Amino acid sequence: MEKRRLSFWEIWNMSFGFLGIQMGFALQNANASRILQIFGADVHELSWFWMIAPLMGLIVQPIIGHYSDNTWGRFGRRKPFFLIGAVLASIGLVLMPQANIFTAILPALWVGAGMLMIMDASFNIAMEPFRALVGDNLRNDQRTSGFSIQTALIGFGAVIGSALPYVFTKWFGISNEAPLGEVPFNLTLSFIFGAVILIASIMVTLFTTKEYSPQEMAQFDDEKAHSKALENEAIETESKLSDIFTDFKKMPTTMRQLSWVQFFSWFGLFGMWVFTTPAIAHHTYGLAIEDHTSKQYQDAGDWVGILFGVYNLVSALVALFLLPRLAKIFGRKKTHSLSLIVGGIGLISIYFMPNENWIVLSMICVGFAWASILAMPYAILAGAIAPKKMGVYMGIFNFFIVIPQIINALIGGPIVEYFYNGNAIYALITSGVSFIIAALLVYKVNDNDEEKN
Repeated sequence: MEKRRLSFWEIWNMSFGFLGIQMGFALQNANASRILQIFGADVHELSWFWMIAPLMGLIVQPIIGHYSDNTWGRFGRRKPFFLIGAVLASIGLVLMPQANIFTAILPALWVGAGMLMIMDASFNIAMEPFRALVGDNLRNDQRTSGFSIQTALIGFGAVIGSALPYVFTKWFGISNEAPLGEVPFNLTLSFIFGAVILIASIMVTLFTTKEYSPQEMAQFDDEKAHSKALENEAIETESKLSDIFTDFKKMPTTMRQLSWVQFFSWFGLFGMWVFTTPAIAHHTYGLAIEDHTSKQYQDAGDWVGILFGVYNLVSALVALFLLPRLAKIFGRKKTHSLSLIVGGIGLISIYFMPNENWIVLSMICVGFAWASILAMPYAILAGAIAPKKMGVYMGIFNFFIVIPQIINALIGGPIVEYFYNGNAIYALITSGVSFIIAALLVYKVNDNDEEKN
């Protein structure tokens, strides 16, 4: 028995919830530093507040992966986690920019950081089962396309989320100014809008996608083939939460090799997300390092949202129309390596751009790397994991996404303050170099699916 071949639109609907997840994630990425600075955070403290995000992923994703592997009920296997994560993330989105309403209880900065924690934990609750669902429902020969379509939806959602503050101000005349210590209304409205779209997009996946039952999964011919062929696969009669540690020790070789690629990829991404706004405000707009409240700073922040929208739009188009073709011609490893090099050059080039408009070219390059980072490692990994362990290993794989972010969070701020003299543009150059190192490490990875062909 073999899994049914899904149509383009079936895969599209199956992944559609990622549109809303990434819309909320993009709002956070482009604006969290800005909001925290409005509430009183200094530039060298930003990476410490951002450490909340990877910590949540480190804790949440493997646990959710384990339980979603071993959950089956009237609502399915992965679906309940989508919905719970979406509802909680929406609450965080609505409340983060309005954290100052809780100042009678706690300082706005700490409430904002708490909402950031809620959002990140919730995004992780929803995100990991989506990754596993692609592995569950798609045949081996459709996985690259499946993760590419998922990446395209991530890109489209991120474009909308990143651009919302700019659009509300420039197109609808909603002010991006506010009294000292308050978030401008264009940002608050953007976060509320993102929460609504998040819930709506998750509902599309819930009502249009069927999951295979455990009995059906057990009948597929490739289940037995995987169980025999994949190394270090533990055979268990009853799965326990503590088995996550055993699974970690017995992870496939391909996963270990990918871990280093992921480390340098996500170390670079974290630096870009945290420091792009202060870097461009200071280096490109010429503002003082201490300035994070002026009208010019808010304009720079809105423009960063557009720039983030650019790289996400490029990633969506590349994932939808280019990545599967390049992977078929050159292989997934070469495609991923080339994409990371292009992205690294893009980040480094920001230093040399004469004005903010030219940085659009830099972000086009970053879009190639982002598209590949979201698709190729997962497509390679899915071929090295037994189906009954898909969820937990996708969760464990997240270790190699969050650990580099935690390290960057701990050292990134002090490096900017003491080695770069507060000039965050050098953090973006460091991120570009990190991408290039990841590109070189791709060649050490074994791609089981390609080696079989």
